[in-house]
Amino acid sequence: MQEEAREENIGIFDSGIGGVTVLREIIKVLPNENYIYYSDSKNNPYGDKTKEEIIERCKEIFRFLLERKCKAVVIACNTASAVASSYLREKYKNIPIIAIEPAYKMVHDYSYDKETLVMATKGTIESEKFNLLYHKYDNHKTTLLECVGLADVIEEGNEDKIKNYLEKNIGEYKGKVENVVLGCTHYPLVQKEIGQVLGKNVRFFNGASRLAVHLKDVLEEKNLISEKQEQGKIEFIDSLAKKEKEERFYKFLKEEKL
Repeated sequence: MQEEAREENIGIFDSGIGGVTVLREIIKVLPNENYIYYSDSKNNPYGDKTKEEIIERCKEIFRFLLERKCKAVVIACNTASAVASSYLREKYKNIPIIAIEPAYKMVHDYSYDKETLVMATKGTIESEKFNLLYHKYDNHKTTLLECVGLADVIEEGNEDKIKNYLEKNIGEYKGKVENVVLGCTHYPLVQKEIGQVLGKNVRFFNGASRLAVHLKDVLEEKNLISEKQEQGKIEFIDSLAKKEKEERFYKFLKEEKL
């Protein structure tokens, strides 16, 4: 009976609406699933929180998603993934947990010899999980940039603030980097603006598409793929119940290209 209670939804959570960039890729390969997206605006940002604080938030969100009959959970926040995924997998061994991570390995695979800028939160860059990944695939031409506050500015949605932030914080790298790793799921929402600052020849990497394929593989392996043929439903929940967040979430979800 317990397994049957989890057969309805796939849960996805992030510190805000940035994880919509992950959900868009997932829907491309799993269009018939039902999704519950949890945006934790009340506790955003995660990047400057302690490890203990992040794990506690993830535990609470995870319990909520399981109560809503989620058969699998996607951590669509790089900071939460880096800090809490191991803990959650140990605690919930019977639930598939798929966690996003910065696509630094993709640089190693496809553009190894190019100057690279990794944009991420402080929490991600300082995490043990990311450092293991970074040192394993280091191309020795990489700059790690803690983009403190960028996720907040993107979450707010003020275009002038976004432009000013990017010009101030990444303008010095214009013409100096060819690869940019978007190490926070919020950042693809302003990929166009980042490209305008850094130059048109920049190549972007993020892990959302690979995560989507991996999720499908895991669900197929565990025989958890939905058998219905119609388009799945999407439910958005924000911890502050902000209507404007919901409106922006669905706006981004419908856009052809972020």
